Amino acid sequence: MAVFLWEATSRKGEVKKGELEAADDNVVRVQLRRQGFKAITVKKKPKDLAEYFPFLKGKVKEKEIVVFARIFSTMINAGLPLIQCLELLGQQEQNKAFAKIIISIKENIEGGSTLCDALRKYPDIFDELFVNLVAAGESGGILDVILNRLSAYMEKAAKLKSKVKGAMTYPASVLVISVGVVALLLLKVIPVFQKMFEGMGGELPGPTQFLVNASAFMQSYFMYMIAGVVAVGYAFKTYYKTANGTLVIDGLILKSPVFGPLLKKVAVSKFTRTLATMMTSGVPILEGLLIVSKTAGNKVIENAIQKVRQSISEGKTIAEPLAETNIFPAMVVQMIAVGEATGALDAMLAKIADFYDDEVDAAVDAMTALLEPFMMVFLGGVVGGMIIAMYLPIFKMASVVG
Repeated sequence: MAVFLWEATSRKGEVKKGELEAADDNVVRVQLRRQGFKAITVKKKPKDLAEYFPFLKGKVKEKEIVVFARIFSTMINAGLPLIQCLELLGQQEQNKAFAKIIISIKENIEGGSTLCDALRKYPDIFDELFVNLVAAGESGGILDVILNRLSAYMEKAAKLKSKVKGAMTYPASVLVISVGVVALLLLKVIPVFQKMFEGMGGELPGPTQFLVNASAFMQSYFMYMIAGVVAVGYAFKTYYKTANGTLVIDGLILKSPVFGPLLKKVAVSKFTRTLATMMTSGVPILEGLLIVSKTAGNKVIENAIQKVRQSISEGKTIAEPLAETNIFPAMVVQMIAVGEATGALDAMLAKIADFYDDEVDAAVDAMTALLEPFMMVFLGGVVGGMIIAMYLPIFKMASVVG
């Protein structure tokens, strides 16, 4: 299947342009004829350089998609036609890559596609959740409401992601700085001290001798160490891509003492908010659970949600299989059971999500408060210990002279 650019005249004599995906140009001409257009030109769309060189593709940020959904919702609510909305959005979008995608979506709709089908052609930009909710909005005639809910959902999801990312960044940055400082001392500073110690003669203290040996080893095998780190990183990445590797590593992450509890709270918040948004928008619960599982971001949680979906398809309530996963807290399961019994499951899920957003805030603050002194003591202890070890022979010489 190739993409063809077409130019045609309508029954009223208006010239229209667009693009269609088809096997050949004859199929495009037939489709245009069925839609009441008379083809003027039909030619294959030239391939973009970005298709050959992925790094040339412009990146579309999540914030830009949120703004797009919110403005799109406002325009539709104001009564503007869909094509005109997309044309205006494409013209005012400052990100050229995203503007090109919006215009392409508009041309696809002009060619006879629905909005959700046009969005589905860009899975890197619009995920399954976005596309399915738009499909529900189109079929229900409430596209503006759905887009507004989507933008609100994405804003909260981005805020949650930012908090977790910030919590992870601090210890990672301190660890990288520690490794960099230690490597600098071993490669550049300690060799200077070593030459001075050789001129003094005598036996070096144990800690000093250990650092001298470590410095000599690092200077001799530095490139091999770098290659080893790259090889281990590549092996880890390759193993993580396998089904078993993903399951094992994601399971270990959830069981980790510091980050595990935080990630479980994030998972509960994301699960409840996503499912609440989909149910409120009229998406059936089985379809909603399938999409939620794919956006979980953790294979263990994805498998647990899939089991819940399977149990519901067999006639069970949602609360029963959730309790069996050992991931969702008893309080969450009980609140969901109450929501099912009262027929207000979507509202209850939204309340749980709000509660766990606050829980994530508290967990991030607690983790930062715990890690900050630990990381500072670690960094100070390593660097300070190395400096003291290098000065031990000088202290020893001073005591002998004294």
